[in-house]
Amino acid sequence: MSEELTQIAANMVAPGKGLLAADESTGTLEKRFKKLGIECTEASRLAYREMLFTAPDLEKYISGVILFDETIRQRASDGTPIPELLARKGIIPGIKVDKGLVDLPFFPGERFTQGLDGLSARLDEYREMGARFTKWRAVIAIGEGIPTSQCLRANADALARYAGLCQVHGLVPIVEPEVLMDGSHDIKTCRWATEAALHEVFDALTRYRISFKEMILKPNMVVSGTDCSNQAPPDEVAEMTLACLRRTVPVAVPGIAFLSGGQSDVTATANLNAINVKAKTLKTPWTLTFSFSRALQAAPMSIWRGQAENKAAAQQALVRRARCNGAAALGQYDPGMEEA
Repeated sequence: MSEELTQIAANMVAPGKGLLAADESTGTLEKRFKKLGIECTEASRLAYREMLFTAPDLEKYISGVILFDETIRQRASDGTPIPELLARKGIIPGIKVDKGLVDLPFFPGERFTQGLDGLSARLDEYREMGARFTKWRAVIAIGEGIPTSQCLRANADALARYAGLCQVHGLVPIVEPEVLMDGSHDIKTCRWATEAALHEVFDALTRYRISFKEMILKPNMVVSGTDCSNQAPPDEVAEMTLACLRRTVPVAVPGIAFLSGGQSDVTATANLNAINVKAKTLKTPWTLTFSFSRALQAAPMSIWRGQAENKAAAQQALVRRARCNGAAALGQYDPGMEEA
């Protein structure tokens, strides 16, 4: 199993490819649909995601798709199970396995991810359905007096226990400790919090004997807070992000797939490109790519709007964004590609 997981992890971060995170919960997708006047039903959610997954040439830039529990159980309009539909295109099916966030008792403003209970049985079921990798998201907020060491440790421990269960059950875990952009903090504060979180995560992964070569790290980029008056440019984002990663992430990890974390689609692409340009000069040991949700889906969703006649244009918008991010993952993105 070890060789298989190592190969899957390597394929997930193949050069010039990244991951499409399509694992939004029903509630989250309903909020996004509502803003665009799209009715949110099981049928409309399936139609939307099938539109994404069947986009022509998507497999040239997307190595894997993270699915939601509802989606992995659905069939496409031709009767093909969604995981099989993806696999036929050469795209690896994955699945979100955490059960969402709850408040961390006695630590105001901090949260903890639940879902370890019953996880072993769910992993076997998902693998039988065709999933080959998983995702678990921990959330770290920045604010007055936070993050606390207790919050960092609690989430790191859960991530490590999740990762161990996944590897035992034949699935590659994506380990996602997200330091949120929310707030007025500057980029230096984000770097401090991100570095602290990653130190705790890899300490826990080591204690739980996780195989680094059989996992993918999905961190935030080191960026300024959303409400910060001094937004760091891509070059500074690249410098801070790589400095943080070089101090915390073991060489054995095959790839780092950044989340977009609320950045606009073009900003996320520009920052990813700057990171890879600088990474070449530093000769970093990992593949540095993307695992985006809104930064890939915002444009196609706004074009699609639940209308079948908009499908082709929405798919073109998705593939354009995927192509731009694929280029950024190689440090070859040019803003002129946005209009190509």
